[in-house]
Amino acid sequence: MCLDTKDKRVNEIIHWLENDLKLALSGFNVASADASFRRYFRVTTATDNYIVMDAPPDKEDTAPFVCIARLFEQANIHTPHIYQQNRAQGFLLLEDLGNQSYLDALTPDTADNLYQAAFDTLLNLHQHIDLKNCRLPRYDSELLQTELEIFYQWFLQHWLNIDCPDSIRQTVNAVLIHSAQEQPQLCVHRDFHSRNLMVVDSQSPGVIDFQDAVIGPVTYDLVSLLRDCYIAWPPQQVEQWTNCYYQQLLDKNIVSCNPDKFQRWFDLMGLQRHLKAIGIFTRLKFRDNKPDYMADIPRTLNYIMQILDKYPELTEFSGFIKQTVLPGYQERL
Repeated sequence: MCLDTKDKRVNEIIHWLENDLKLALSGFNVASADASFRRYFRVTTATDNYIVMDAPPDKEDTAPFVCIARLFEQANIHTPHIYQQNRAQGFLLLEDLGNQSYLDALTPDTADNLYQAAFDTLLNLHQHIDLKNCRLPRYDSELLQTELEIFYQWFLQHWLNIDCPDSIRQTVNAVLIHSAQEQPQLCVHRDFHSRNLMVVDSQSPGVIDFQDAVIGPVTYDLVSLLRDCYIAWPPQQVEQWTNCYYQQLLDKNIVSCNPDKFQRWFDLMGLQRHLKAIGIFTRLKFRDNKPDYMADIPRTLNYIMQILDKYPELTEFSGFIKQTVLPGYQERL
């Protein structure tokens, strides 16, 4: 059993598992860490595997994870079942969904089936969450603007030492926030991408990292999935999958817009998300000493460039990105 005796939290987890839960451990190993302060350990006994979430209470609250896990489970979404919890110490004993994510499994041959399974999960999310009683926060204009500020503050100002002109910033914010708010508002996972979808034997995909769920725009999770910061597909393939899901939304009466309107929503939602993501990747490096995400910035920037030239109201922003931001970014590489 791999155990760092100098790690106080690990020792506390082991004590909880062995003394409080009476588990006879035969294995204890790091499973993963994410962009937050949470860590995950794979625990093995003679008969079962589990995952333990370590969420230090002074930095992470397990309550949203617990509440949303139950909410999603009731909507027939395969989230890790919570077997035991120690809210005071920030430990959860969870179902082990294995170690094969969509990112590991996606190929041109597997993508159609994997994405259709993900679409089925999204439809459950859209249809079977009671918005009036779910108590999820709203993805309102204040939150949308706060997320956009991460791009301006961390990527442009902190790293590149570039200020976005106020007139351009105000236009971009107004266009993206209006587009997000005019869409049907449904339950949104908020990080529905290839690293958070697990290939499992039954009721695949398993869905993780859902604790930031909100009530928000219908295209948000779709663009997270199809314009994924961690894997890119040819634009025509993304368009085909987008149209496929749009037809399913029409059939379920979840949307009533025409295809062009839906494509605009999808594009602009992706632009908002990718600007935020670039800001977060930069913040993870400089604030949290997690530099690995910087490797995903070129892919994410490419998505942004694909969209900007499609929409005349973003022409000034497009010019600013091409003439000022991209040269500044190249200098830092």
